[in-house]
Formats: sequence, C-alpha cells, structure tokens
Amino acid sequence: QVQLVESGGGLVQPGGSLRLSCAVSGSIFSISPMAWYRQAPGSQRELVAVITGGGRTNYADSVKGRFTISRDSARKTVFLQMNSLRPEDTAVYYCKITVDRDYWGQGTQVTVSS
Repeated sequence: QVQLVESGGGLVQPGGSLRLSCAVSGSIFSISPMAWYRQAPGSQRELVAVITGGGRTNYADSVKGRFTISRDSARKTVFLQMNSLRPEDTAVYYCKITVDRDYWGQGTQVTVSS
C-alpha cells in the first residue's frame, strides 16, 4: 500500500518562502515520477511541478523561476521549495506518485497573505 503525507504548508506573507515535503511509504520504484499539484477554491487542480526518477523537471509557467522540485530517493521524499510567493499561489498543495497507478496525498494548505 502506497501512502503519501505532505507537510510544510502554512501562512506566509507575499514575497516569503515555504518548503513543502511529501514522504512516501510503501513499495515504489526509484524511477517513479513524482509531482506537486495545487487546487485553489473554485478552481480545478493544476500541475505545479514534476520530477522524473532521473531528475528531469518541468514546471507550470506561473511558477518557473520561483519554485524548485527535488527528490531524495533514498528517503522516498519529494520537496517543493517555493520562493517569492504571491497571493495567487494560495491553494491546497498535493503530491502525487505514479507507480501502478496514481497515488495522492491528503494535501497541505498554503496561504499567501499580508
């Protein structure tokens, strides 16, 4: 059984930073792609960033240059470093891993407000 637990969300002022973590338990492959998504109230869930097992990354245009996704395969953890945060980054952030199917975490709230 694959389970994901996100942490690191919270309230931050515009221009601030947060680092999200997603710890994975269960049988996964080191090559399994992992991703961060977010969903704001009244909006659809959208892809924020993805990282392959080989370390290739891709980002939504709205976060390029501000967010960085990384992974520690030995610890089965994926991170999302978020800098220069904006109010429009406010959302629930979810991590996902694709093994035999997609597995999702429960989400962590990020609120950017002064």
